[in-house]
Amino acid sequence: MNNRITELFNIQFPIVQAGMIWTSGWRLASASSNAGILGLIGAGSMYPEVLREHIQKCKAATDKPFGVNVPMLYPNIEEIMDIIVEEEVKIVFTSAGNPKIWTNWLKERGITVVHVVSSVKFALKAEAAGVDAIVAEGFEAGGHNGRDETTSLALIPMVKEQIDIPLIAAGGIATGKAMLATMVLGADGVQIGSRFVTSEESSAHQAFKQYVVNAQEGDTQLTLKELAPVRLMKNKFYEEIQELYKTAPSTEQLKELLGRARAKRGMFEGDLDDGELEIGQVAGLIHEIKPVADIVNEIVGEFSDAKQHIGRL
Repeated sequence: MNNRITELFNIQFPIVQAGMIWTSGWRLASASSNAGILGLIGAGSMYPEVLREHIQKCKAATDKPFGVNVPMLYPNIEEIMDIIVEEEVKIVFTSAGNPKIWTNWLKERGITVVHVVSSVKFALKAEAAGVDAIVAEGFEAGGHNGRDETTSLALIPMVKEQIDIPLIAAGGIATGKAMLATMVLGADGVQIGSRFVTSEESSAHQAFKQYVVNAQEGDTQLTLKELAPVRLMKNKFYEEIQELYKTAPSTEQLKELLGRARAKRGMFEGDLDDGELEIGQVAGLIHEIKPVADIVNEIVGEFSDAKQHIGRL
């Protein structure tokens, strides 16, 4: 399955395992790379030296390409970038910030740079900044999201129409059929997050994985738009947010309720009541916890079957 994405990353299948907070450690990234896709370590939930440890362990666990996802609004960004260069990571996905700040610096050091966007406007800015590829993430995605609430079905073809560099689709993709659909719309590959949260190698807490598996349609909601839009599973904490909204709260009141380390408490430590549980709408299609290799094989097999089915229509 050779195309611009497989050639750019030197991988077997045009699939990227998203670098998500509290779930994407070295075990998930290395297992993903070993399965023929691009594994990403999620730097957003790691102190710099913890990131270094994960990079080193990932290098020991796979001889295949892998990368690091870096949310640029996090503290210690300079130290994180220095560690990435020192550890000779060759692929970096940047998000939550201006791609102009780091793209040239990284590319001058021989690193392939991909930027995550949620709109055509930011896709054009990323291309102008010199990135090698773009991830266009639709409103269906878990975690922090774009303010325009553009769905993948609309976003992917609109971005494709405006850019020349490779395009990776994200948001609402967990199956081979969805992968084929986004590629028909113009994507060169896909980035998948939620499906890998419930892999055996994910560092998410087992209780959170099972909560995702049990999820049904409508069990997630985009909220906290006044701070940074985030898609959460409905639980006690989510209901507290909804109750607070009835009082027309200030941003300071929302920040006070959110507090610190909510995502860690929920996704990593397994507090299903008071934790922040970030997952995509596609959770309703995830019914099983299984190894990364099995998930990849399932997606690729379904992609091939769906492609043949389309050819017969």
